[in-house]
Amino acid sequence: MCGMPSFSNSRSVVIPASAATIHPLINDLRQWQRWSPWEGLDPALRRTYSGAESGVGAVYEWVGNSKAGAGSMTITSSTADRIVIDLLFTAPFAAKNVATFELSPEGDGTRVTWTMSGSRNLLMSIAGTLFFDKAIGKDFEKGLSALDHAARG
Repeated sequence: MCGMPSFSNSRSVVIPASAATIHPLINDLRQWQRWSPWEGLDPALRRTYSGAESGVGAVYEWVGNSKAGAGSMTITSSTADRIVIDLLFTAPFAAKNVATFELSPEGDGTRVTWTMSGSRNLLMSIAGTLFFDKAIGKDFEKGLSALDHAARG
């Protein structure tokens, strides 16, 4: 089996808050409703939380309309400065990606870097370069801006 082309998308922002303030907003999947750029896609989105309350082993599953699709997120690693999440999309298409949030001190605040990486088949790779990467970038910027707002409380 030949390897699929891999991709990686990152956006970062400096938030005028401590990592200790920002971390729980990412580490507790229930908090994502406050800042996730995808929350508004389906007002009737069905959410299920299981596993740990937060941190490693916390699981969030969603089922929504054609825009929101369906899938799950599982936190696989969580330290004070890094959270890693396995993303599994089941609809509108199947994909398995990894999202990483890195928190590093910068000035009086914290630089939050959000990266999504994974692999794509060749067709998705071509479409991805043209379309998905821009769309994901915009979503990440919107999400980081909302995270900033949530962190300021």
